[in-house]
Amino acid sequence: MNKIITDIKALQEETLINLQNSKANNTVRAYKSDFNDFGLFCAQNGFKSLPSEPKIVSLYLTHLSTKDVKMSTLKRRLVSIGVIHKLKGHYLDTKHPSIIENIMGIKRRKGSIQKGKKPLLINNLKKVINVIDKEKHEEIKKIRDRSIILIGFSGGFRRKEIVSLDYEDLDFVEKGLKINLRRSKTDQFGEGSVKGLPFFDSSQYCPVVSIQKWIKISKINSGALFRRFTKGSKLTESRLTDQTVALLIKDYLKLAGIESRNYSGHSLRSGFATSAAESGAEERSIMAMTGHKSTEMVRRYIKEANLFKNNALNKIKF
Repeated sequence: MNKIITDIKALQEETLINLQNSKANNTVRAYKSDFNDFGLFCAQNGFKSLPSEPKIVSLYLTHLSTKDVKMSTLKRRLVSIGVIHKLKGHYLDTKHPSIIENIMGIKRRKGSIQKGKKPLLINNLKKVINVIDKEKHEEIKKIRDRSIILIGFSGGFRRKEIVSLDYEDLDFVEKGLKINLRRSKTDQFGEGSVKGLPFFDSSQYCPVVSIQKWIKISKINSGALFRRFTKGSKLTESRLTDQTVALLIKDYLKLAGIESRNYSGHSLRSGFATSAAESGAEERSIMAMTGHKSTEMVRRYIKEANLFKNNALNKIKF
């Protein structure tokens, strides 16, 4: 039985540790990165960043709005400032009228619909896979890269989730592949989840077949599933980074003749969600695969998919 803590200071310290452990490491790093920008703004203008106060945060948000920052980024920065205050044991009212009303005004002036990175849809996904197959790389590298892209798209994975996969997370069954996702961005309690990837009719674009080939040629039987190569194309024990996955996607987009600056590492995940919505998949089934906890983003993908599918203009005969 845990020792009963009666000292208030010790309780406060224990609470702070719990708050810090409630967030994934990558998430905390992102919060800190956002807060650093706020800290720089405060330092340049003679304000105190920690603890801060609503009117200073409101000024910072106005400052961001003059720099062509997206509304989604602006809202994320506000969340980050609030979280860092909480993690450091300070209270900041991020719902103070001076903040909320300022955000509403910025939103009305700028609009909240802003152009983001494109989803990688089926046609372009096929172009990327085709160009990988035609590349002059070593066969083992081509199989690794096509496996990363196919599994990233088909499973609606985040880049970090792809590179965190181990051989032990895979379970090949009669109908396809079950993947045990031990932890993800939205699974803060580490409960884990399982994704199922069925066999495709076309083996060329089937993630299950591609993973089977990767395991066979790489001879990996434990540990990190996707690993780095040396310059001499020798497979190492080192796990790939999520940044490498993003660069890999952009490189193959360029080779396929697709404007890579319009895409990001997230384009595989958003591409799956948009393609699934275009094909008539239900909201719940898309969320079950992507792991989204909120319907807001998934509904945005569905709305995008329905722009032409359910367009009233299709009913007009010319």
